[in-house]
Parts: sequence; C-alpha cells; structure tokens
Amino acid sequence: MSLKSISAKIFAKIIKKKIDHWAKKPVETQQKLLKSLIESAKDTKFGKDHDFSSIANAKDFAIKVPIRDYEALKPYVDEVVAGKDNILWPGKPLYFAKTSGTTSGAKYIPLTKASMPSHIEGARNAILCYIAETGKADFVDGKMIFLQGSPVMHEKNGIKNGRLSGIVAHYVPAYLQKNRLPSWETNCIEDWEEKVEAIIEETLPEDMAVISGIPSWVQMYFERIQQKTGKKIGEVFPNFNLFIYGGVNFEPYRTKFEELIGKKIPSIELFPASEGFFAYQDSQKEKGMLLRLDAGIYYEFIKADEFFEENPKRLTIGEVKKDINYVMIISTNAGLWGYNLGDTVMFTSIKPYRVIVSGRIKHFTSAFGEHVIAKEVEYAMKEVAAKMKVQINEFSVAPQTNPKEGLPYHEWFVEFEKSPKKLDTFAKALDEALQAQNSYYKDLIEGNILRTLVINTVAKGGFKSYMKSIGKLGGQNKLPRLSNDRKIAEALEKIDK
Repeated sequence: MSLKSISAKIFAKIIKKKIDHWAKKPVETQQKLLKSLIESAKDTKFGKDHDFSSIANAKDFAIKVPIRDYEALKPYVDEVVAGKDNILWPGKPLYFAKTSGTTSGAKYIPLTKASMPSHIEGARNAILCYIAETGKADFVDGKMIFLQGSPVMHEKNGIKNGRLSGIVAHYVPAYLQKNRLPSWETNCIEDWEEKVEAIIEETLPEDMAVISGIPSWVQMYFERIQQKTGKKIGEVFPNFNLFIYGGVNFEPYRTKFEELIGKKIPSIELFPASEGFFAYQDSQKEKGMLLRLDAGIYYEFIKADEFFEENPKRLTIGEVKKDINYVMIISTNAGLWGYNLGDTVMFTSIKPYRVIVSGRIKHFTSAFGEHVIAKEVEYAMKEVAAKMKVQINEFSVAPQTNPKEGLPYHEWFVEFEKSPKKLDTFAKALDEALQAQNSYYKDLIEGNILRTLVINTVAKGGFKSYMKSIGKLGGQNKLPRLSNDRKIAEALEKIDK
C-alpha cells in the first residue's frame, strides 16, 4: 500500500467524522446557515430591496423573498454582469458559470469566493466517504479521467466566465495533477467528437483507475475504445474500479455499461450544478445522495403537485417526508435567493437526509393531466428492459395529442442497443409498468382517454445526431427524458431510421 493511499484513508476518516457531525443536526445546521446568509447579504442591493434586516427566521424569509427562476432574477444578475458590486452578494463574483438558457439566452450563474470551495469539496468528499466506508483507496495511485467542458475562460466586465466544469478544472489539487487526465491541451478542444478521439489516444496507454462523467458521454468514450481495440473496457483498463457520474439517472445505462466494461464497477453518484454542489452518494449500502446542508446553501421544498398553485407552501428541511416529489428551492452564498433550480427530488431517507433526483419541474408529460415524471419513465424502462433482456442507449417521451387515427398516446422514441424480439410485447409491458408507477396515467388508459404507448425506434446514433444538430453535443449536456410538447419528437422524426 502506497503512502498516498494510506494518507487518503486517514483523511477520509477525518472528513467523514465532520460530515456525520452536521448530518446529525440537520435543522440546526440549516437554521444557522440561513441566519449567516441573511447577515452576510443584508447590505447588498437585493438584501435592502427585500428587507433582510427584518428577517429573523424561515417564515420571515418565505414572506420577504419570493420564489424566482433565472428569468425573474435576471434584472439583478444583469447588474452583476455589468460589473456592479454588492448586488446579490457582497463584492463581485469570482466567476460566472455560463450556461445556455431557454428564454433568456445565455445564463450567467455567479460563483463567489464564498461559494467556490463547495464545488471543489463536494466531489472530494464523495470520494472520501467511499474510502471511509469501503476501505478501498488503491485507486488514488492510478490515473483519473474527468470528461468535462473546456477550461478556457473569457472575460466580461472584469469577471471571468466559462463552463462550470472548466472553471473547476483550475482548482484540481496539486496532489491529483500527476494522476489527472486528459491533458490541459486536450481538455481545451471545443469540438466534442474531436475531443473524445484525443482523450482516447491519451488514455489508452495509461493505467486508468477512476473514470468520471455524464453516463451518455462516457458510454460514447467506451464504445469508441471498444471499436478501436476490440476489447472490453475492463481488459483495456484492468485497474479501472470506480465510476463517478452525475447529471442523469445511471440505471437505464447500467446494463450497457456492464457489457462494455465486462464486469460490475462500483459507482458514486453526484448532484452538481452551476448553482451549487447539492448532494453526493455517501454510502454504497444506502439509496440516495446525502444532501449537503452545511455547504452554503439554504433549502426550501415545495410539493411538485402544488408548485403551480398561487401560494404553494414552502417547507424547510425539518418538514419534508420520504417518497414525495418536491421542487427544490435554493438560497446560496453565491447570491441566488429563493431560486427555483428546476430540479425535483425525493427523499429516500431523513436520518440522514438523502435524495434522488426525480426529474425537472419543466420536464414532464402532462398533456392529458397525468403528470408523468422522469423517475417514473426511467423506472419503467429499467424494469422492463431488464426483464426482457433488452438494452437501451437512450430514450425520450412526448405526448401525441393529435394522431392521424385513434386515441392520443404517449410516444416513446427509443434507441435500442439490443432490440426486443417483439416490439409490441415490449411496448405493452412498458405501458403496464408505467401504469403501475402513475395512477393518473392508468386511469386515462382504463378510461379510454389514452391508448397504450407507441414506440418509435431511433437509429443507432440518432440521439447523438439530434444533440449535435442543436449544438448540445458534449460532456455536460443532457437530453430531456420527458417533454410536454413535440419539439424534440419532431426533430427525432426527421432522423433517418
């Protein structure tokens, strides 16, 4: 055992003890954090506009600070982008994480001196929790790859901006630099397909131990390696023994990954975003990710089925329950206040508080009142694909409200790696599995409002072609599994079968 791995085990125990300390006092931790955030920002423009000096508790905060999405917060963000200080948070941000918006064009998410450490510590602590629980630390001596965006940054009114993953790349600890791949030059390649090829050339000769990235893009990397070598990933990288991922549910990809690798690999799930690093998988034995209640983020939750009501109730961490779909609202030390991230979560545990990401409040299918969410379609697909020994590369669901004939239906666009023997049988089983997940959908089927789902097969590489066509081909971009309109569906229909 190397000195590095011994040191990692010792450090893991220290950090795990600190995590356990705040995790055992969740309500107190969040109350103290809210008070600290309010005190820090009371003299900012936002703090004065919302009378922060009069806020004494969570109830006051919910009254004074309305829920906003990016578009509603944009007037304040625009002032920060223009170079003004003390707007959302004291001083100016260190960076802007630039992301693509929907109605507002580019989104500039501030990263401050106070918030930046949380983005670094989140992934680090996830790995340390894994070491503390399993006792496995040999991987720290091998090479590690993180499929991420370019670290190249630009400047706007004296503040640097770029992709979050690229900004974080500037903060890789010195002790990991020798182990980390790809090289800086390769990481700066903007074209994703060219970048993957360069990454393959750099990593093939190396002893890869840890591989990290969004599953869909790691899958592409694995497939290219297999095409190039004719070998399983586990043969190419015999010491590869830890996969770290985030962004999407891994379960629909798991069977394909195990086939590509040739064996099962332990994995760690992360819940990062430009707005904050919210949670990470702290245990290989428990379901869900530990919500980071001490990391500069104050959380509120609204039941998803009440979210669009006029005055939905905002719940604090001590008021949430397991197995309920919540919209997550955040207030942070980067200056996001009452911010609707758009993600929905479910708690799998409240001692400690662990969550799974159940979807996006904007990514659902409810053209007929069924409000089907991502968790439900992903579970149904995972269950039926496993039972019928089918492999899926990718899928997306959209409503068909105006069919040429017959009743409306849900249309599933599916790219199969290994197709079912009988597509109709697979579709029927998938529909029944979804009915079991969503009683509203079941009622619509049984009431002859909808007919059973229809599968539209997508050619291999079809989803990749779609993402490329909209300029979203890359390691940090995710395909919505659900839509409430047919924009994605219409684009997929045009892809050659």
